[in-house]
Amino acid sequence: MKKFICILLIVCAAVATLSLTACGKQSAKVSEYEIFAIYDSENRSLKGTVDFTYYNNTDNEISDLKFNLYGNAFREGSAFAPVSQSYANKAYYNGVNYGGMTVEAVENCTGWNVGGEDENILTVTLLTPVYPEENVKITISYTLNLALINHRTGVTENTVNLGNFYPVLCAYSREGFVECPYYYCGDPFLSECANYKVTIDLPPEYVAATSGKLDSESTAAGRKKCTYELNNARDFAIVLSDKFQTATQNVNGVDVCYYYYSDTNPQVSLSAACESVKYFSEAFGSYVYPTLSVVQTGFCYGGMEYPALTMISDDLDSDNSVYTIVHENAHQWWYAMVGSDQLNCAWQDEGLAEYSTLLFFENHPSYAFTRTGIIGSATKAYRAYYSVYNQIFGEADTSMNRHLKDYESEYEYSNIAYNKGLILFDTLRQSIGDEKFMAGLKSYFTKNVYKIASYEDLCGCFISAGVDLEGFFSSFVEGKIVI
Repeated sequence: MKKFICILLIVCAAVATLSLTACGKQSAKVSEYEIFAIYDSENRSLKGTVDFTYYNNTDNEISDLKFNLYGNAFREGSAFAPVSQSYANKAYYNGVNYGGMTVEAVENCTGWNVGGEDENILTVTLLTPVYPEENVKITISYTLNLALINHRTGVTENTVNLGNFYPVLCAYSREGFVECPYYYCGDPFLSECANYKVTIDLPPEYVAATSGKLDSESTAAGRKKCTYELNNARDFAIVLSDKFQTATQNVNGVDVCYYYYSDTNPQVSLSAACESVKYFSEAFGSYVYPTLSVVQTGFCYGGMEYPALTMISDDLDSDNSVYTIVHENAHQWWYAMVGSDQLNCAWQDEGLAEYSTLLFFENHPSYAFTRTGIIGSATKAYRAYYSVYNQIFGEADTSMNRHLKDYESEYEYSNIAYNKGLILFDTLRQSIGDEKFMAGLKSYFTKNVYKIASYEDLCGCFISAGVDLEGFFSSFVEGKIVI
C-alpha cells in the first residue's frame, strides 16, 4: 500500500521460525471460496454466505480452522483502531462512526467461537480432523456492517469499499494458523492463494469493480446479481459505486479497466495503468490474472493493493495519482502473485513495489518522475527521520526485521518499509549491475509465484548469481549501515 500521499519517493527473526506453506503448490489443490453476498445500501450492510472448501496442504492433521475477521476492526471498542489519530479526520469524513463483522452461523462443524486478541479470529472446530491431502467443506453465514469511512472497508462519499469483506482463512505456519490483528500501521494481512467464485446481489444502479472476471449477470425484482471468478489469488476485493465511468484497454490479453468519477483526464490514468502492466510483465514475469481493475475511490491514504484490483485515492492530484497507480500495480507482482510476510517484513513487498515504480519511470521518461528525483527524495526523507528519531530516542532503530506492532508511528514505518527498502534495492543494483539485478528479480518472481516467499527466498535469488551478498543484506536489515 502506498500509505503517504506526499512521498515520492531476514529471514527476519520472526520469519526464520515462521515457515509458511506455499499458496499454490503446483502439485496441490488450493482452497476454494464460494461467496454469495447481498448489499443493502440503506443500512450500509453486507449479508454474506461463504461455502469454504479447505484442502489440507500441510503435513499435519487439522482439527480447527481459523479465519481473520478483518471487518471487526471497525467496530466500537476495538482494541486495534483501523486508522491512526493523525488520519482519523481524513478517514471519518462524517465524524467517527462504527461498523463490524458478525458471524451468525457455521455449518458442518462441532462448534465455533470468535476470539483472538481483538475479536478478530473465528475458530471452527471440525466434525473430524482433516488429514494431509484431504479436504473438508464448511459454510459460514455473516453480516458486515459498514462504517462511513474512507478506508479499505467502508462507505465513502462516492463508493463502497469492500476490501477484506469476508472471513479469510489464516495462513499456516509451523506454529499453526497465523492470526492477524488489524494494526493501522502497514498492511496486516497474510493469506494463502485460493480459488474464488463470488456472487454479489446489489441495487441495479451500482457498478461493481472487482478482482474477478465477470462470469454472469442477471436482473430481477429490482436487483442485480453479478458472478465473478478468480483463481490462485490470496484475496478478493470489490468496490461499488453508482457514479462510476469506465475506460478499458487490453494489454497482452489482460483487460485493464479504469473505474473513475472525478478524473478530468482518465486516459492518462488508464495509460499509466496499461504501460505499467506491460513493463512489469516484461521485466519480471507475465501477469497471471485475466483482468485488472484500477479503481478511483475514497481512501485516507494514497492507495491499496488487492489481487487484480487496486484502490487509488480520489484526493490525489494528477502526478501523485499516476505515481500511485504504478506503485499499486507493482504490488500485483510483489504481494498478489509473489506474497511475503507483511506482518514481519513489510519492506519486502513495499520496498520492491517502490523500486519497481522507480524502474518504470526510469524507462518511461515522458512522465514527471526520474530515478535521481525518487532516490533523492527518499534519501532526504530517511535522513530526516533518522535525525529526528535520534533526538527523540537517543538512537534511531533502523532495523527492518520487525513486526508491525513494533513501529512507533506511520512516519517510522514509511521510512523503513518504503524509503530504506527503496535505498536497499538501489544500492544492491549499483553493487551487482543492472543485468544481475534484473535477472535476480525475474528469478524471484518465477520461483515464488503463488507462494509466500521468505526473506531467504528473496536474498537467494541474488546470491545464486555468484555474488556474496549475505553481508550486504544483513547490514541493511539489521540496521548496521549508515545512509
